Amino acid sequence: MDEVKGIQAARHRLHEAVGSFRPPPPQPLDIFLYLAMSAMQKAIRRGRTELALQAAATLLEQSPERLWRRLACIAFEDVGLGDLELVTLATAAMAGKRVRALLGGEWAVASYLVCRMAETTKCRAADDLLLVAENHLAFQTERLQLGFSTIRELAQVVSSCEPFPVRALAAWYLLGTDRRPSPQLVRRRGDLAALFAALAAILPPDLVEIAREGHRRSGEVLPIFMALLSPHLQHEPVSVEDDDAPPETMVGPVPGFCLDLYTRPGRAALASLIEGPTRTARWVRSHIPPRQRVTFLGTIIFRLEGGCVQSRLRWRIADHLRRVTDYECNGAHCQDATEILGLAQADLGELNAIRAEVMKGWGHVS
Repeated sequence: MDEVKGIQAARHRLHEAVGSFRPPPPQPLDIFLYLAMSAMQKAIRRGRTELALQAAATLLEQSPERLWRRLACIAFEDVGLGDLELVTLATAAMAGKRVRALLGGEWAVASYLVCRMAETTKCRAADDLLLVAENHLAFQTERLQLGFSTIRELAQVVSSCEPFPVRALAAWYLLGTDRRPSPQLVRRRGDLAALFAALAAILPPDLVEIAREGHRRSGEVLPIFMALLSPHLQHEPVSVEDDDAPPETMVGPVPGFCLDLYTRPGRAALASLIEGPTRTARWVRSHIPPRQRVTFLGTIIFRLEGGCVQSRLRWRIADHLRRVTDYECNGAHCQDATEILGLAQADLGELNAIRAEVMKGWGHVS
């Protein structure tokens, strides 16, 4: 796909779609910025359109640049191969405020994308691939060795028949871990031209262009991982199913699952739970070093509630990556998360009670 023609065509389709869409009036919530970011993404995952729109309006009011950055992230992290056309439209919308003004304006474009994202089929396989490549103990050797491979060697691995996490690591190093660092990877410069040449040798031009533009707009590696996975979806039987999500508990103006590891009250609630008498707390205290406990438990809770998706695209590779991520990518102190996932599931009610108490003393906007 010619870059200019491809992006222009996507913008034209987006302009037509927004033109026939009636934006709801923005109704921002009285919550602070990072809680709004969490609420929008998790509401989109769960198909909670109204909450997602309220959170998006909050972000547009408080920090428009974070709204667009988060929408770009959601497009590749949560929608992905579930709706490639929507990913393309979302990428086209990230070109800047002037472009969005021509497309219908900030709120018209944002609300259209949020509604579409909440309602569409979703696939989180690219994010699961990232977590497996970055964290699974089975790929510890490759994480080190590929960090010292030549550009040519990395390009060969990207187009090889190696396991997906190995190819993903090679692509990540070609992108450059100076651009998108990870504490698990060797820090080095990459070669973007070599990366996209390697992708162009094995992928259709339009998919390469989505990956290129998606990375350029988001700075993330997920667009590349999504592109790597895409050809294999064509040969797989698929179904669409809702995840078995735990019941929602409102904590102030938002469901409890919005208070995650990346919000201050969410971290405070996790820390409080860890100090308590629950079986989850006892397990964490007996297995996980003190400085890692909040992050570890926050990750486990995400597996149970934060990552739940309505209308998930089910296919063999995606299901495998999800299972490995959930059970085998939780650090050296928890190589099989079966037990702690069960304990934490049983203690979600206690966590939500703690979240409610934390929010009482926190206030909303900050």
